[in-house]
Amino acid sequence: MEERNEQIAMRVSVHTIIVNVALTIIKLFAGIFGRSSAMVSDAMHSLSDVFSTIIVIIGIKLSNQEPDKKHPYGHERFECVATIVLSLILFFTGLGIGWVSVEKIIYGNHEELAIPNIFALLTAVLSIAVKEGMYWYTRFAAKKIDSGALLADAWHHRSDAFSSIGSFAGILGAQLGFPILDSVASMAICLLILKVSFDIFKDSIGKMTDSAADSEIENQILDVITAQESVIKTDLLLTRMFGSKIYVEVEIGVDGTKSLEEAHDIAQRVHDAIETKFCKVKHCTVHVNPCDTEAEIIPSD
Repeated sequence: MEERNEQIAMRVSVHTIIVNVALTIIKLFAGIFGRSSAMVSDAMHSLSDVFSTIIVIIGIKLSNQEPDKKHPYGHERFECVATIVLSLILFFTGLGIGWVSVEKIIYGNHEELAIPNIFALLTAVLSIAVKEGMYWYTRFAAKKIDSGALLADAWHHRSDAFSSIGSFAGILGAQLGFPILDSVASMAICLLILKVSFDIFKDSIGKMTDSAADSEIENQILDVITAQESVIKTDLLLTRMFGSKIYVEVEIGVDGTKSLEEAHDIAQRVHDAIETKFCKVKHCTVHVNPCDTEAEIIPSD
């Protein structure tokens, strides 16, 4: 499973790198010969996507390494590190767009700006379509393999689409006699990118600091535990995120008159049921507590 997920991530990443390199060249050509500074800036944004995807590749490669003596629990958190780096890249990309927009609004001499031609406008339309397609392509793969780094990269593609929307608005506005539209659109794009970067950063920090799994997943785990034969009650259920994986700690109550071997078999059934049902669970520990009587099943809070 892990090897298949890595292959999917690598294939998507290589495809997006190829497309981004091609887009960078096209945008740079359109910006220079189409007399659009906005398109030249957009080309640099596409080039930054190439570096962000390389970070994704490194993060996923490191996170899929086998446990070793120094990292006995595995390397999943390396993907979180890559996601945090990407969220910071997104954040500063948004700040950069916002800063340039404010400068143009306050200090720009819009009457003296060169008017971009139709070639630059058509390139902006092409970029919007391609980058939005790359967003959905990467997002689908990220959801399929549950990769935070790949999802962050998908949003980086969408931020480039937003940047191209700003370029389109600016070029069209300049052709219609309103070049300030470029800066106004860019400010809105800036705010959206900043919000996305914050959400991605917050999710990654949660996975780095042993936050619990979603309550829905915990309730599903409780259902699996209580469905096992001879389990009287669930005394404790603890979960913690380790990158994209989940560690589970369970305490169950069973009939105290059962032998050690019987109690072990019950614990093993609970363990196997959880790890079989939930592919995101990397490790499950089950502790058995004796119960004097057949009490009613009491799920933990």
